[in-house]
Amino acid sequence: MFSRDNWDEILQALTANVFRTVLTAFGVFWGIFILVILLAAGNGLENGVKKGFDGIATNTMFMWSQSTSKAYKGLPKIRRYDFRNSDVAALKQAIPDLLYVSPRNQLGDFNGTNNVVRGTKTSAFTIYGDYPELIKQQPMDIIKGRFVNQQDINERRKVAVIGKGVISELYGKEEESVGTYIKINGINFMVVGVYASKQQGGNAEQEQKNIFIPFTTFQQAFNYGDKVGWMALTAKDEASITELKPKILEIIKALHSVNPTDERAVGNFDLYEQFNKVQSLFNILKVIAYFVGTLVLISGVIGISNIMLIVVKERTKEIGIRRALGATPGAIRSQILTESIFLTIISGMLGIAVATGIIALLNMALDSMPPGGNTMFANPSVDLRVVFVALLILVGSGLLAGFIPAQTAINVKPVDALRTE
Repeated sequence: MFSRDNWDEILQALTANVFRTVLTAFGVFWGIFILVILLAAGNGLENGVKKGFDGIATNTMFMWSQSTSKAYKGLPKIRRYDFRNSDVAALKQAIPDLLYVSPRNQLGDFNGTNNVVRGTKTSAFTIYGDYPELIKQQPMDIIKGRFVNQQDINERRKVAVIGKGVISELYGKEEESVGTYIKINGINFMVVGVYASKQQGGNAEQEQKNIFIPFTTFQQAFNYGDKVGWMALTAKDEASITELKPKILEIIKALHSVNPTDERAVGNFDLYEQFNKVQSLFNILKVIAYFVGTLVLISGVIGISNIMLIVVKERTKEIGIRRALGATPGAIRSQILTESIFLTIISGMLGIAVATGIIALLNMALDSMPPGGNTMFANPSVDLRVVFVALLILVGSGLLAGFIPAQTAINVKPVDALRTE
């Protein structure tokens, strides 16, 4: 391995036909390059999508009431019903694995009529009645003041937390918002906080045009009684909301005399289930990346093996002379294998280096983009363990590519080799 003469022979053999050697090495270079780029692209896409979930309690489901579709206990087939405050207490008591059960009410939306007034300015916003734990379920940054707290809930305070989008429409450029009053459907609320959405892209702007008030205040101010529009339910870390969902639906149906087999009566969206589907998709993409990269790499290894067979055939006479002078089969085999491994590793490492350079340039380009300018791709990278695995693959590929030519070389009889022209 450390013999200078041996390495001189290897370099001489590989440079005897430079064009052929380069074309042979390109197969391994391209295989490793494609493998690294595919894995980095998959990780970048995964990071981008998961960034959209940043701050969201993914082990969450949302639930709302809908019209029934089946008759039950003498009640008509088509019937409307509403969730009540008592449903929240019942779920918390029956299912201890639920971390948060957040009842919510909603009033208006950005496409609706003007429902918020401040001075001479009016606009339409979505008003939510919420509990303090919402901020642990939905991503938002409180940039001024505070969010709704339990004291607000208990005392039914008329306070509001507004988004940056609300400020841009109701306030002047340098005007202070916290401590001021806005009028929602004719009722005055004091602004106690300002939030910014953690989401990126087009949704972020709209998410910042919401107003949050205490849930109990919402029910009292807008005559909702004990009505609950919908709920956000988050399971504890050791539990799965997807596994708890059948029991949750069973309890709600029993509380409202809904047929247990009625699938339409309770609407729901399982965020945890959707998140797992996305994760499964990325796992499949990773497998495909390894599969495609490995196939391309194998084609390169086959090319090296074929070229080494040609090299051995061209050097048949030289091998015969070395055998006649006392070279052992092990020495001949060692040289052929070393040539193969050397060519494979050099071309493979070059592929890794080029791919790493492209990934670095791509990351620089993504970092230079303005915040919110990219939502589906972030930090494309490859785990360092993958690089080590790639190196092991290269060594194994080199041994594999050189094994058959090496065996061919040592099987040549010295007398037959010396007769070869």
